[in-house]
Amino acid sequence: LACAEAAGAEMVTVALRRTKLDAPRGEGLLDFIRPDRFAILPNTAGCYSAADAISTARLGRELLGTELVKLEVIGDERTLFPDVAATIEAARSLVQEGFTVLPYVTDDPVACQKLAALGCAAVMPLGAPIGSGMGIRNPANLRIILETVEVPVIVDAGVGTASDAAIAMELGCTAVLMNTGIAAAKDPVRMAQAMRLAVEAGRLAYE
Repeated sequence: LACAEAAGAEMVTVALRRTKLDAPRGEGLLDFIRPDRFAILPNTAGCYSAADAISTARLGRELLGTELVKLEVIGDERTLFPDVAATIEAARSLVQEGFTVLPYVTDDPVACQKLAALGCAAVMPLGAPIGSGMGIRNPANLRIILETVEVPVIVDAGVGTASDAAIAMELGCTAVLMNTGIAAAKDPVRMAQAMRLAVEAGRLAYE
């Protein structure tokens, strides 16, 4: 909670397959990351097929009462790279069902264009592999995505330190999603503060 507040976060994503939403009172994630303080974005992390992701998204809608879903369909267990074809398939179905879909995808401009055309509310290209902290590895692709889609672009994965967040925002991205860069820091709260300042500075520089 302290890290989320220090980072200035407005939304927190929750892995439906890894979180016990029915934990005893006072022991569940939502007792600390409260929906009245943060927008809760359920995600389909751990799904390896479109069918699994769709059913998990439906579960999130029932449990949390939200149409929001961060769509993840993993294609490679080692790198956690997304299965782009399955992601597009699942996105098509979920948009048709009325979900507000934010898909995790590779930094492929064509894939992002297709997802935006399907009606996704945003696209979330990776900056680098999940948990790697390698930063924005391909800014040229992000620029093309930003130039060719009309929905928000949120960098998802790979942000390792404050300068990575600043770069993403300077390019014109709407937001960054982060975990490991803060969670693995020696002082997570101070790193969260650094990330907030970097996001603000990068946005100001872009503007």
